[in-house]
Amino acid sequence: MIGDNSSNYLRTSGKNISYWIDSTEPIFYEKLNRNINAEVVIIGGGISGITTAYLLSKEKVNVALIEDGFIGSGETGRTTAHIVNVLDDRYFDLEKTFNEKDAALAAESHSQAINFIDKIVKEEKIDCDFQRLDGYLFLHHTDKEENLQKEFSAASKAGLKVSFAEQVPGIKSVHTPALKFPNQAQFHPLKYMRSLCRKIIEQGGKIFTQTHAGEISGKVIKANGGFQINAGNIVVATNTPISTRFTIHTKQYPYRTYVIACKIPKGTLPKALWWDTGDHCSEWFTLPYHYVRLQDYNTNYDLLIAGGEDHKTGQADKEEIPEDERYKNLYDWTKEHFPDAGEVLYHWSGQVIEPMDSLAFIGKDPTAENVYLVTGDSGNGITNGTLDGIILKDLILGRKNKFSALYDPSRKNLRSAFIYIKEQLNVAAQYADLFSKGDVENSKDLLSGNGAVIRYQLNKIAVYRDETGKYNFFSAICPHLKCVVQWNKDEKTFDCPCHGSRFSCYGKVINGPANKDLEVFESEKIKEDGT
Repeated sequence: MIGDNSSNYLRTSGKNISYWIDSTEPIFYEKLNRNINAEVVIIGGGISGITTAYLLSKEKVNVALIEDGFIGSGETGRTTAHIVNVLDDRYFDLEKTFNEKDAALAAESHSQAINFIDKIVKEEKIDCDFQRLDGYLFLHHTDKEENLQKEFSAASKAGLKVSFAEQVPGIKSVHTPALKFPNQAQFHPLKYMRSLCRKIIEQGGKIFTQTHAGEISGKVIKANGGFQINAGNIVVATNTPISTRFTIHTKQYPYRTYVIACKIPKGTLPKALWWDTGDHCSEWFTLPYHYVRLQDYNTNYDLLIAGGEDHKTGQADKEEIPEDERYKNLYDWTKEHFPDAGEVLYHWSGQVIEPMDSLAFIGKDPTAENVYLVTGDSGNGITNGTLDGIILKDLILGRKNKFSALYDPSRKNLRSAFIYIKEQLNVAAQYADLFSKGDVENSKDLLSGNGAVIRYQLNKIAVYRDETGKYNFFSAICPHLKCVVQWNKDEKTFDCPCHGSRFSCYGKVINGPANKDLEVFESEKIKEDGT
């Protein structure tokens, strides 16, 4: 398991380690140690970047991929790896936001992504626990059956082979009908990506890990160590883009989502995927959204992997449910629906980026001529990440792609204006933290292994007291757009409540849109008396 220290924080985006990361050797390649040139440089070693690099290198394009941790150390290593065309938002909502034609196109695109992964697994003979299986969407106890009927109608019109199920297989406590979506899938994401990385190298591509992309200036990327990468085109595949300061970040919003993996006796449950109809993005009311799958573990047990309990990044305290308490709520829900769930062997959280109109952004960066970006994956990171590669390959090679207009980052959707205004008001409200009191009055009140934001004179200071008792002080001002970061007790990170930038307890940037570390605070007085 990866330890909790400043150097290892470069390797994963938080303290807690997912099953995927713990069950495989970290995927490292050489660290960039020279200036290089490439036709396409891809920033980010998650499924979006790896799929794009795989497809372009297969076309004999000179590709270089850089990742500041190891491959999959970001959000792909923290997914639950549902591979589905059942979108995080309902198809009847897509019809309202777009139209029936675009809803059908969205369904087709995600179905194509599932089929693509299936095809690649077979062609490349990838051993990654890939399985086709049925998925079941069932009602949250506060939802209405009429909404299930609306989704059945909209999903059917979108071309999906959906049907009603009178009982949800494996869940005896649900006594309402559910929707059955056949031919969904799941896999082990890091086993899949390890094989794609090998093919990228075989096809002439280059991969560099522990290589941070700093300033992007035209066609030049400055990496750590002062090395320079000259690129014909640049793909920013960093969950949320580091290449644009305002444009995209006002159209999407960061959420934390939580996962537990419990032991369950093998054969207890049918192989399936399960989701309820809770709304995990609501600001006005609470309807926790949950999603569940099984994973082979050993000869006697499977892992029952359940996720949910989402909240806006950096704002858990404002909902009065701290991050670390979310796991108890998630376990209680899981135990209620799956009584045979046993000991929790793993727990972790991830960062979900929600676009205001429900669909991801894939294509040209509106602010830079030779830069492409992929972001806004919502809860469909695996299929969206696969679509990223499919669409970008065509755009970069000058080919037409039937899905590119639907996912264009430059698109405008007036039907999402209410959500846009609501979210901008939420962001504006976070700046009040500049004038608030600190979490504690004195840093000396902190126990070892804890952090907080304190006020010192006119400054907001992020302080972490490490396991040895040493204090580490940083400016609490996020270098992206100057919001005050908040301490995340669960992952031991400082999280920005405005646009989702995240920093390790040692001030190292681990999630964009910020691309710089928190500034070290050098005052001797605060180190002496902690005031």
